[in-house]
Amino acid sequence: MNEPWWIDAIKAVVIINLLLLTFAYMTLIERKVLGRMQLRYGPNRAGPRGILQPIADLVKLIRKESFFPSDAIGRLYIAAPALSAATALAAFAVIPFGAGWHIGDYYISGQVVNVSIGLILVFALGSLGIYGFIVGGWSSDSKYSLLGSMRTCAQLVSYEVSLALSVLGVILMARSLSLVDIVHAQENDWWYAVPQIVGLLVFFVAGVAETNRAPFDLPEAETELVAGYLTEYSGMRFGLFSMAEYINMIVLSAVCVTLFFGGWLGPIDELGPLWFILKLLIVIFIFIWLRATVPRLRYDQLMAFGWKILLPVATINAVVTAALVVAI
Repeated sequence: MNEPWWIDAIKAVVIINLLLLTFAYMTLIERKVLGRMQLRYGPNRAGPRGILQPIADLVKLIRKESFFPSDAIGRLYIAAPALSAATALAAFAVIPFGAGWHIGDYYISGQVVNVSIGLILVFALGSLGIYGFIVGGWSSDSKYSLLGSMRTCAQLVSYEVSLALSVLGVILMARSLSLVDIVHAQENDWWYAVPQIVGLLVFFVAGVAETNRAPFDLPEAETELVAGYLTEYSGMRFGLFSMAEYINMIVLSAVCVTLFFGGWLGPIDELGPLWFILKLLIVIFIFIWLRATVPRLRYDQLMAFGWKILLPVATINAVVTAALVVAI
């Protein structure tokens, strides 16, 4: 097998652009789906049936005046949204979307990079991206932004524990931290969504909280904190924060598909990437469905749900799985 650096570079450019395109048009699809579910119109003015709405939003963000508080800490204020967006994009590099292909004398793998600790790398990049949210709120020199960043930090730290514990059962069953190995381990067995159904439910609920999606969107509760940690951001810097949150949702959905639903596995092996994309879209649709139907939790309900329910359940699931693995 021979895969030179320029093939990895091409894959990285293609994946990043596809991810950005998916982010742009998933915002349109989400608004359309929410409109249908709530018996109202979605975007329908920019282009035929509103298909140019993401382009219109991009142009608006680029052309909008970029104002900021006079006492904002300049470099940190500017770097925070870029850090959050960069870590969100980088996390997708280890997500496998296919088994690999032979083209001529070259072997093209189904991911940008395959590392033996891919799952840890995804969680590490997600944790690093949190600094962008916290620093952005603190450096804005605004009490609303500071309160929003503190609530973001509290929520993400709370649910990261449950998120990490929920995947321990998968790691024990696959005996690997490599996302590629975890997919291969599901080839001749049940997808881990079946034996690890408890872990899947905990992972999904904690993932909704980690991505600040409804009903866990309290860090950006407009009625309480104006807009959370990005209150003092405008223009493309505001857009980078929004992009980071949405891409984090896509990455988390891709990790869910990889860990619990067999990744690229499907009835026809040659269509591996298509199976992966189909499963990914189904998980993202569930995120949208929740936003359309579930009311927002109060802050005390949110924190109690994390510490008093998800954390003990995730711990019990991991301990039981470890005992079964050892017994087998």
